[in-house]
Amino acid sequence: MFAGRPIIGIAGGIGSGKSFIADLFGELGCHVLRSDDHVHAAYNREDVRGQLRTWWGPAVFSPDGSISRRAVAEIVFNSPAERARLEGLIHPIVNAVRSEEMARLADDPAIVAWVWDVPLLFETGLNRQCDRVVFVEASEPTRLARVRRRGWDEAEWKNREKSQLPLDKKRAISDDLVSNDDGIDVAREQVRNVLSRILTRQASPTPPQPR
Repeated sequence: MFAGRPIIGIAGGIGSGKSFIADLFGELGCHVLRSDDHVHAAYNREDVRGQLRTWWGPAVFSPDGSISRRAVAEIVFNSPAERARLEGLIHPIVNAVRSEEMARLADDPAIVAWVWDVPLLFETGLNRQCDRVVFVEASEPTRLARVRRRGWDEAEWKNREKSQLPLDKKRAISDDLVSNDDGIDVAREQVRNVLSRILTRQASPTPPQPR
């Protein structure tokens, strides 16, 4: 709990639609903290840019001077040591930004819960700071079709997912499940039901209700 509201972590496979499900929680009065946005902001910091240039040189920079996340991914998803080094740099920054954002909004009465959209929720141990973890279920063909829209091929998708905790393990240690295979309306109703259960279980005798 933070500021009297539950922290809900979102987990699932690559391409399952975790951010989409997080946004549905956001429609119901939750405040979504998206680690991918915080990572993007971290890559714009001069100290981070300087460190990446020291490690990997100009190859990880785009022509406009920004960090090429695809170039970084090609390095770290083929080298566990380089991935650990990058995570050691970026994760503390992202965690600090998340904490600062929550502290800044702690007195906002409109927020009914905090939602952490963190791609490596279990791998980083952040699940232990959550009151509940929601696993986003989606079939393999659905997930593959989604990552192909990002420009990935099947080999890249599987290589990235191989670096994460197995899906059956993530599913088993999550608290709630939302299926994201059957369209927006079905997913939205599942999210509403899950949030209602969480608020009823974790809040005061008169818990806030989803808007």
